[in-house]
Order: sequence, then C-alpha cells, then structure tokens
Amino acid sequence: MFDLGWTEMLVVGIVALIVVGPKDLPVLFRKVGQFVGKAKGMAREFTSAMNDAADQSGMREISSGLNKSLKAATNPVGGAMDGVKDAAKSLTDLDPASETGKLATERAQDVKRIQAGTARAAAERKAKEAKEALERADAMEASLDETPAPQDAPAKKAET
Repeated sequence: MFDLGWTEMLVVGIVALIVVGPKDLPVLFRKVGQFVGKAKGMAREFTSAMNDAADQSGMREISSGLNKSLKAATNPVGGAMDGVKDAAKSLTDLDPASETGKLATERAQDVKRIQAGTARAAAERKAKEAKEALERADAMEASLDETPAPQDAPAKKAET
C-alpha cells in the first residue's frame, strides 16, 4: 500500500519524537494503532461482504472457469502441470476396497502403532528419570540431616 522502508519509518519516528515530544509519543502511537486497527477491520469487513456477494451471485465459478481457460491458452505448460496435479490428486483418493487402499490402511495403522510405541517409551523414560531424581533428592536430604548443625555463638558472660 504505502512504499515505506525502514529508513523512511525511522525518519518519521524521529520527526514525531521532535514534534510531539517524548511524553506524548506513546499516546500518539496508541491512537495511530487504534486507527489502523479500525481501518483494517473495516477493510476486512468490506472484503468479506464483497466475497459473500460474489459467492451468492455465482461469480466465483464463472471467474475460476474463465481463469482456467485463459491460463491454459496463455501457458500450455502450466495447463499440462494442472492436468498432472489433478491426476496425482485422483491417485491419492483411493478406493478402500482396492489393494492399494488396503495397503494404505495397513500403513496408517502401522504408523499409529509406531507413534504409540514411541509415546510409551518416552513416558517410561520420563518416569524412570523422575524416579531417579526423587532418589537423588532423598539422598541429598539424608546427607543434610547427617551434617552437624553449626554451633551457636559463645554464651555471654554472666555479670556478677
């Protein structure tokens, strides 16, 4: 929208600091941020309203068909690649009763088993590490209990 680079924004920031002053600069930036947020919200609302209107009138189907035919006419290699993509997509939509579908189902089950085994091994390892940490903490507490307490300061002489 606006072609502002970092240097231009830095210059605008320095000018704003000089003109507005450091005391009121955060208030100014907050107001500008709120204004930009409201403007983006209005633009988003307008865009969604226009998209809804296009969906209701059926313009999307017409424009997508027109775009595909224009793309195929202007770029035959791209059109051929679209055909390849469509064919590859049809290969991923497998019939569950076919051998390929059965193999895909078996492979998905194997993946789930591997993930479950990995999760179990990780949980067991964490439990083992937690047990060892508790044992070390107990040993440290026991060693602290065995250490003699520091002696109190010498008692004051009784006055006679």
